[in-house]
Amino acid sequence: MATAATAPEPKLVRWHYLWWAAAALLTMTAAIASKNLWFLNFVHVLSGLLWTGIDLFMGFIVGPILRTLDLPVRRTVLLKLVPKTLFLMPTLSIITGTTGWFLAEYRGYMALDWPEFGWVAAALALVTLMTIQGTGYLLPTNLRICFELQKPDPDIVKISAMMKRFFIATALQGTMQIMIIIIMARFVTGI
Repeated sequence: MATAATAPEPKLVRWHYLWWAAAALLTMTAAIASKNLWFLNFVHVLSGLLWTGIDLFMGFIVGPILRTLDLPVRRTVLLKLVPKTLFLMPTLSIITGTTGWFLAEYRGYMALDWPEFGWVAAALALVTLMTIQGTGYLLPTNLRICFELQKPDPDIVKISAMMKRFFIATALQGTMQIMIIIIMARFVTGI
């Protein structure tokens, strides 16, 4: 008797998403090169909204839900979610920070005196920390968890330990996102 064929595991890294990331980075480059403040601001705000919104949604909605799910369900969700965010989140963080830098430069914020420059320094520090944490810790940890989940017999203890630290880091990332929203509101209303 023949057994039912099982579908092959989907690939974790889906290279065709790299084209979308490249298109977004080219749009950022065009916005910076054009020196058109409206276009640059649009790219900055859109990427910042997406980055912040996805981070907050993942950290405060999806994360707590995932912790309550059984491993097979959690595995299925993560193996579908990670390929979608693998290129998206680093691209959004790079675009947001880079366009923010150029906006600050073009609008003269980099030449402000203290204490007004403190708002600029705080924004730069937060974006730098969030980008380093996102690309240096959250992304690699997410990948390690997914690679472990792809194994026929995943190490539950190892996954649980990684997930605990991951959720703490995600909560910290979300807190920094809220802080950057407060700083950006200050920029919009005038320093």
